[in-house]
Amino acid sequence: MDTHQPRPATPQPPHGGGGGFSAILTVFLSFIAILAMIVIPSSSTFRNGFSILHQVPEGHVGVYWRGGALLKTITDPGFHLKVPFITHYEPVQVTLQTDQVRDIPCGTKGGVMINFEKIEVVNRLHKDYVHDTLLNYGVQYDNTWIYDKIHHEINQFCSSHSLQQVYIDVFDQIDEKMKDALQGDCTRYAPGIEIISVRVTKPKIPESIRRNFEQMEEERTKVLIAIEKQRVVEKEAETNKKMAISEAEKVANVSKILMEQKLMEKDSVRKQQDIENLIYMARQKSLADADFYRLLKEAEANKLKLTPQFLELKFIEAIADNTKIFFGEKIPNMFLDQRLLGNFLQQLSRNVSEEEKSIA
Repeated sequence: MDTHQPRPATPQPPHGGGGGFSAILTVFLSFIAILAMIVIPSSSTFRNGFSILHQVPEGHVGVYWRGGALLKTITDPGFHLKVPFITHYEPVQVTLQTDQVRDIPCGTKGGVMINFEKIEVVNRLHKDYVHDTLLNYGVQYDNTWIYDKIHHEINQFCSSHSLQQVYIDVFDQIDEKMKDALQGDCTRYAPGIEIISVRVTKPKIPESIRRNFEQMEEERTKVLIAIEKQRVVEKEAETNKKMAISEAEKVANVSKILMEQKLMEKDSVRKQQDIENLIYMARQKSLADADFYRLLKEAEANKLKLTPQFLELKFIEAIADNTKIFFGEKIPNMFLDQRLLGNFLQQLSRNVSEEEKSIA
């Protein structure tokens, strides 16, 4: 009979326990790696080379290099994929941007050194020219065509102008001159770059010269004030003169109107007098004609009366009307001599006949 007791079973770990932990660790590390590739900032050089997913910001386009060679691929804003370690990516801005060029020393034609603290250049790279521009001048294309070009053009401008011209006389023209100079070269050599505007700040000049300019400006201001006062006085004098002339013209016009009124009244009176004269002349003429007609008719009537019988009657009536009394021995022959009466009547008849002939 066997007296050995069976050996207790040794506890075994659960089946597959070590393999499950390894799988969880592998998944966690993979997640961390993917998260690191996504989360690392896009501006990081490591991210550009290592990440698979990248983001192109709004207002930019994505440009890619493979093995140092620029690719023709241009991507729009948004998320994109690339091959890590092999493909390099850079965002390039295609909207308006302002480049500030600082501390630009230059010497004027007279040898005075001045310094422009800041010049701002507003520019834009057109999307269609991104590849050609970066192929020829690299990502930092603005160093060549804006920063370095501004230094060159400012020195060229200062060397051909005096301090008075640069600081005062033609300072307002520098913006346009710089813009035209930059755009001219960009149009010729880098047509994708558009210069929108250039803003130039006042340059710094030596302190002693600046004080002289301030004194000159004060004197110029005084002269301008004096000139303005003189203009005001001249304007007031001119205004007073115009007012006097206007008043004189008004008086003259009133006098002219009154004179014309008097002349019109005189003319009206004259015309009225003329009418009255014409009426009077017509009336007098009518009266004269009437008198003439009356006398003519009376003459004709008298002519008809002048007959020997009528004259004899009148003669007798005249003698009969004589109330004189004659005294004496002898009576005048006139009363007795009938021939004297007949001779008188014949003579009177002949006179009347002669007058009628002369009138005819």
